[in-house]
Amino acid sequence: MTAKTFLITGVSSGLGRAFAFAALEAGHTVVGTVRKGADATAFAGLHPERAHARVLDVTDDAAIFAAASDAEKAVGPVDVLIANAGYGLEGTFEETPLSALRAQFDVNVFGAVATIQAVLPFMRERRRGHIVAVTSMGGLAGFPGVSAYCGSKYAVEGILESLGKEIADFGIHVTAVAPGSFRTDWAGRSMTRAPRTIADYDGLFDPIRDARREASGRQLGDPARAAAAVLHILDVAQPPRHLVLGSDALRVVRAGRNAVDHDLDTWEELSRSTDFPELPAGRG
Repeated sequence: MTAKTFLITGVSSGLGRAFAFAALEAGHTVVGTVRKGADATAFAGLHPERAHARVLDVTDDAAIFAAASDAEKAVGPVDVLIANAGYGLEGTFEETPLSALRAQFDVNVFGAVATIQAVLPFMRERRRGHIVAVTSMGGLAGFPGVSAYCGSKYAVEGILESLGKEIADFGIHVTAVAPGSFRTDWAGRSMTRAPRTIADYDGLFDPIRDARREASGRQLGDPARAAAAVLHILDVAQPPRHLVLGSDALRVVRAGRNAVDHDLDTWEELSRSTDFPELPAGRG
């Protein structure tokens, strides 16, 4: 693969760090965003010339646009954007405060969207580039107990689906990467948990929370292999618009798609019944 310049948000840990490390190992240049100065120092130390750290809050629109412009001027044309920054919010829908839901969307949706909008004009001008956003298997199939998180990832999936069709003629590829469960801090320090207040949900939710905590650190997914898969699609002529990562994600997403297909088939007649009746031949 020809050496490229990457802009990757959220490189201090998890999949973002794995993506950045793999890109650096492959000889690419990476502008990586973090939230803390100490993390910036650590990231810049990964390579003296090709690792460029930027402290960034992805809920600050002006800072995002400034960071993208700075990357273009100070480092070089951004060939690949990986909008990765995000976090999980655990809690049943009824127990999740609206303030927490809004905060979830501010980071997972608007943070990703702002980053894409900041980079897109440069890519469009050059008529090349690849926009990658990390969604989730929860952005293609919903789970109980993480409705806000799934909603945020569904939103990003929908935006990318439309975006890809809008900019296809500009030579820019768009890929939504939907990981399953990987051995990252997602279920640990990257997870925010809404307080439990309604006992009616105990029977459903307590086993889900306990299972997630027990599985943390023992998930099937290997972040390094996820990074290798993402690098692979950057070097093919026709990269996927959707890349599901992990056997668990494949199983969950396929089950979700099958459930939608079942409803489409079962209720097809009712769906068609809402059209205006066709006029008999020869009339009208």
